[in-house]
Amino acid sequence: MKNTWLRKLLLSCLISSTFLTPALAEKSIKLANALSKESHYGVAATALEESLKQALPEKFKVEHFANSALGGEREVIEGVQLGTIDAAILSTGAVLNFVPQVGVLDIPFLFKDLAHARSILDGKIGQQMLEEFPKRNIIALAWGDQGFRHITNNKLVIKTPTDTKSLKIRTTENPVHIMAFKHLGILATPMAWPEVQPALQQGTVDGQENPISVIASMKLNQVQKHLALTGHVYSPALVIFSPSFYNSLTSAEKNTLKIASQDAAKAMRKFVDEIEQSGIASLKEAGMIVTEDVDKQAFANIVKEIYPEYYKRYSKDLIEQIVAQ
Repeated sequence: MKNTWLRKLLLSCLISSTFLTPALAEKSIKLANALSKESHYGVAATALEESLKQALPEKFKVEHFANSALGGEREVIEGVQLGTIDAAILSTGAVLNFVPQVGVLDIPFLFKDLAHARSILDGKIGQQMLEEFPKRNIIALAWGDQGFRHITNNKLVIKTPTDTKSLKIRTTENPVHIMAFKHLGILATPMAWPEVQPALQQGTVDGQENPISVIASMKLNQVQKHLALTGHVYSPALVIFSPSFYNSLTSAEKNTLKIASQDAAKAMRKFVDEIEQSGIASLKEAGMIVTEDVDKQAFANIVKEIYPEYYKRYSKDLIEQIVAQ
């Protein structure tokens, strides 16, 4: 009798462990981003998930939290540091408040084009910057991008720096950007992304600045009349993870996660390349007034007057190295 009872108990435990093991082995990744699933961030998040599924089926479960569902980028970064958020795809706008070295990439008119920017990020300079993140309790595995930033507003056509004077423009919480805008005579208004569309609708600010990838995917034409292709700042993006999540992985899993992050970055860049053309066309079709003949050199000449201030924050040699490459 006792042997029969014992055999039943052992069999029950064996069956239970068989069914529970896959669930216990599956690691959940709470992944945050500020934009819609149809944006370059959303495309990158999906690419990361698909890469993980292909490499390690049923090992990871990605939970997507788009549209700032877990807060603005500053709050998300803090969540990553604390381990309450496992991963995020985000801009460097708020990141430089945690990893100051990254701010050099946000200097206006630093990069010639996307190819130039990507070569810096994928090369020695960009990879060395990624190594700074663990010192701030963040794991950064790949650089994506959003493209070059442009100004939208509801008041007037912008062609020259004179046109921007006294415009109240929402900016990211980025001191590098803010310094340049103030020098141009713009009333720079730092604001977390979840607050932007209501502020534009209510007229709290006249406009904002973002890459075409954001302007088009977030349908900012619905709340903004004018778009000026100023291309004043290149906007990098990052795929980051919480150390508490990352350090729970085996070496093989960490390598798989890095490859998946790189796949996400590639998908993001592909999206940006495509929308740089199609996005402008769609915005025009939607009735937005797009100004392409902006005097970018005039803007650059004014901003470069404050480069000595940037030299105080970052290495002059590094800035000149980036410009020369």
